[in-house]
Amino acid sequence: MPTLDLPLTVDRSAGEPLNVQLTGQLRAAMKEGRLAAGERLPSSRSLAGVLGVSRTVVTEAYEQLYAEGWLEGRHGSGTYVTEIAAAPPVRADLVPTALTPESWERPGRPGTLDLRPGVAWIGALDTPAWRRAWRLAATVAPAARPDPHGLPGLRALLADYVRRSRGVACAPERLLVTRGSTNGLDLLAATILKPGDRVGVEDPGYRKARSVLAARGADLVPCPVDEHGLIVDHLPDDLRLVYTTPSHQYPLGGVLPVPRRQALLAWARRTGTLIAEDDYDGEFRYDVAPLPALYGLDPDVVVYLGTTAKILTSDVGVGWLVARPDLVEAIARRRADLNDRTAVVPQEALRLLLERGDLERYVRRMRAEYARRRTVVAEALHGLRLRGDTAGLHLVVELPAGRTERVVREAAERGVLLDTLERHHTGTPAAFGLVIGYGSAANPTDLKTACTLVRTLITAP
Repeated sequence: MPTLDLPLTVDRSAGEPLNVQLTGQLRAAMKEGRLAAGERLPSSRSLAGVLGVSRTVVTEAYEQLYAEGWLEGRHGSGTYVTEIAAAPPVRADLVPTALTPESWERPGRPGTLDLRPGVAWIGALDTPAWRRAWRLAATVAPAARPDPHGLPGLRALLADYVRRSRGVACAPERLLVTRGSTNGLDLLAATILKPGDRVGVEDPGYRKARSVLAARGADLVPCPVDEHGLIVDHLPDDLRLVYTTPSHQYPLGGVLPVPRRQALLAWARRTGTLIAEDDYDGEFRYDVAPLPALYGLDPDVVVYLGTTAKILTSDVGVGWLVARPDLVEAIARRRADLNDRTAVVPQEALRLLLERGDLERYVRRMRAEYARRRTVVAEALHGLRLRGDTAGLHLVVELPAGRTERVVREAAERGVLLDTLERHHTGTPAAFGLVIGYGSAANPTDLKTACTLVRTLITAP
């Protein structure tokens, strides 16, 4: 193969080295598909002769492209374009025709309407109070040795906030500032679990929590839920920890009733099991006032986890863990060993938002905004079987088994991204449907458009 049917040239008068020029031209040809996957390139000697350059120029260009993964060598055969490197470009005006499991957490393409759960609306964040808090927070000098408990001023204000908003009465020494609920769960697991300890997780439940616990060596035990939440009577007695979302079960949306909460706490006392309560969106209820947290009923056996991810945005990266003092100190020591910390500037910004009352004013505004969005979704999906629509930033549309895959695929083809209930199960799914998030849509009009399409796809024969 002495030549390539490509306009490869080098310019000695250019300021760029010859090997860099050749590398860029070959890379562009592979990106654009002009050099196809599996195509053989000429030898360095042949290409050097065609271009009128030294063999070293071509060799260096090939070596760079080998390192980047564009080229591969085949023993005794030559140099070829890799299969992955030369994949044809994706048209920017098209959305995926199907979503693989790995694509669920990825951002949607521009122009898509994203109905996947777990994201708060950030359109209302650009306020004078928000900008002022971050501007002032940026002037705080970092500590040489950050306190693993968090900034003292923020701990005091957060303790007051969770008391007012969630009925969690705690002194600041019972509260540790984290980077969010998942980080708090990870620190708890790193502190109390040994490899092989059995940990109960709701099924269906929060996938990221399962991943965190498994990464700490836990033997995960799926625990069934119903329309109210965790079924206490089905819990085995040999668990070291049980992870639960009692205020708004994720993803089904049930609220654990008081008798079942009392039964769960009595079971924990009897078995010596610790309860991790993830209150990820407890501030947002639309039928009654936000329910008091489980922690308030028995602070000695419950570890309470909270976050700003749904209140503000996950980019703030601040949350909190509340537990009995001895456990907080053990977690702080373990955290120091792990060199895990919450950044100072976000902590200070949140402290200022709390101190001035700006955070709670914002939560009240967003509660009204999400209530409007929830109404839009419920009206657009009227007549379908809905669950969990009285709280939080998502609801569930129940569907018969085998129906969700088609709806998700056809919605993606039309620019609407959806999540399925099936993927939140640990094992064989027991419930089927769609998990519709209404936090990330730009406005209620887009939300109505997307949900109307979903309804059409669901009801199509």
